[in-house]
Amino acid sequence: MMLQYIFLILLSSGILVAQTAVAKPVPSSQMKTLGLIGGTSWHSTVDYYREINQAVNDLYGDNTNPPLILYNLNQERIHALQRENRWDEIANILSDAALKVHAAGAQAVLFCANTPYKVYPEVSRKTGIPILHIGDATGMAVQKAGLKKVGLIGTIYTMEDPFMRDWLRDKYHIEVITPSSAAVRSELQRVIQKELGMGIFKPETKKYVLEQIEDLRRQGAQGIILGCTEFPLIISQSDVNFPVFDTTRLHSQMAVDFIMGRYQPRPSDK
Repeated sequence: MMLQYIFLILLSSGILVAQTAVAKPVPSSQMKTLGLIGGTSWHSTVDYYREINQAVNDLYGDNTNPPLILYNLNQERIHALQRENRWDEIANILSDAALKVHAAGAQAVLFCANTPYKVYPEVSRKTGIPILHIGDATGMAVQKAGLKKVGLIGTIYTMEDPFMRDWLRDKYHIEVITPSSAAVRSELQRVIQKELGMGIFKPETKKYVLEQIEDLRRQGAQGIILGCTEFPLIISQSDVNFPVFDTTRLHSQMAVDFIMGRYQPRPSDK
C-alpha cells in the first residue's frame, strides 16, 4: 500500500509523467515551435515558461532552450468579460492570439490556464490550429494513477461549468466532484482573482484551500486536481495526504512532449 501511494504521488507530481525524458532528445534543430497564450495570470504563466525551459534544459544537459512564442493577454479585460458572461468575445480574443503566434511560427498552441478551455471548441473551430488541451494532460495522469473519482478546485467557471468535468468523464471515464457550497466556490474565486492572481500569498488562504481539499476527500475523492494554475503557487503534494494533480506541471510536460515530437495534439475542430 505504501509503495502504491508513493507511486501515485510521483505520478501526480509529474515525475513519472516525465519518465520518457530519459529518451535521447531530437536534434535541437528539430524541436517543434509552441505558442503560449498567457497572462491569465502572468504569475502562473511564469511557471509554465520556467517548467518548459527547465525540462528541455534537463533533456539536453545544457542550456538548450525550446522555441516558444508567448502572447500575453490583458487579464483585467478577460476578467471583465467573464463577469459580463461575454465568452464569445473571450473566444475571439484567444482566437486572435492563437492566429498571431501561429503566423509567427507556432505549430500548436496552449492556453496557460484552465478556464480558457471553456471556449476551446470555439477557438479550435475558428483557427484550425492544434491546441494542447489541459484536460488531456490531466486526464492521462489521473488515468495512469488508476483513480476513478477526483476532486476539482479552480475558478468558479471551471467548477460550475461542465467543460472540464465532462471532458474527463467522456474521454477518460473519471468522475469529478467540486465543492458543493456556492459560498465556498465564490470564496475560491475571490482567492484566485484577488490574491493569487495578484501575487498575494497568505498563510490563512492556504489553510482555507487545504480545508476545502480535505472536505472533498471526505466526500470520496481519491485525489485532487488543482484546476486553476494559481493554486500550485501555494499548494503542493507535500501539503496533502492523497494524490495531487498539478495542472500547470502536467500541462507543461505535455508541452515538452510536443516540442520533442513525442505527443501529437488533437486535430482542430475546424
